[in-house]
Amino acid sequence: MEQALPASGRAGMADDRIVEASTSAVAWPAILGGAFAAAALYLALLALGSGFGLAAVSPWPNSGASATTFTVTAAIWLIIVQWFTSGVGGYLTGRLRTKWAGLHTHEVFFRDTANGFLSWAVGAVVMAAFLASAASSIVGGITQAATGVAAGAAQGASQAAIQSPGGMANASGYWVDSLYRSDRPSSPATNQDSSAEAGRILMMGMRNGDVPAADKTHLAQLVSARTGLSPADAAKRVDDVIAQEKAAEAKARAAVDSARKTAASLSIYTGLAMLIGAFIACAAAALGGEQRDRHA
Repeated sequence: MEQALPASGRAGMADDRIVEASTSAVAWPAILGGAFAAAALYLALLALGSGFGLAAVSPWPNSGASATTFTVTAAIWLIIVQWFTSGVGGYLTGRLRTKWAGLHTHEVFFRDTANGFLSWAVGAVVMAAFLASAASSIVGGITQAATGVAAGAAQGASQAAIQSPGGMANASGYWVDSLYRSDRPSSPATNQDSSAEAGRILMMGMRNGDVPAADKTHLAQLVSARTGLSPADAAKRVDDVIAQEKAAEAKARAAVDSARKTAASLSIYTGLAMLIGAFIACAAAALGGEQRDRHA
């Protein structure tokens, strides 16, 4: 026969059922410790990899690692560093957290993996704060080069002549000068006017994809009048300079496109490596927590 409990006893049982644990499921001391340890280890290994990379490359032709080898090696090293530091940070988080007594093993496993993920997230934010300036500089440089290559290649032929009629201060100015190479003396005013006009013609031609036939004829007349070349030779010189301008523009565009593809690949690989690093941090935290509970 069951014995009735006092009202105070029933109230106590009810209170016991609704009282929650005083210990938080988020072990912030362990999370911050693992995150900062992972960030510090990442910086150290990143500096070590940068040193090895600089030692492997060389400015001299046919010496040192090639650009492709350097890029692939650097990508592999960054992925290894990301995974290794994520695992170390997650393991330290699970091993250093306070033991949760009286919890089901599934709940302990979930908390360990969650804390490992938070450790990875905090470490990623810390690393982003340290590397923000370098990343913004690289992306800004690539963006500036990509947006300015068309205008720079098209306007470079006349930029110096328009802004500084007395001198050609860039590579396109060199092509304009090459149109008028001659041993015959000419007045400075005539040279400046013809150079500026030729630069504007080349600028419009490069902007539109090619120099029209009428403009080529006029350029040949300017070159012939200033240099004394025959009309046929002047026309040939004009065609040669236009071809050189197109080759320089194509080379600049190819360099920017190569940088764009490299940056895109690096971003994709970095994102995938970070996601895998988050999984490694969760698994390592669960392993560290299990070992902590076993040996505590």
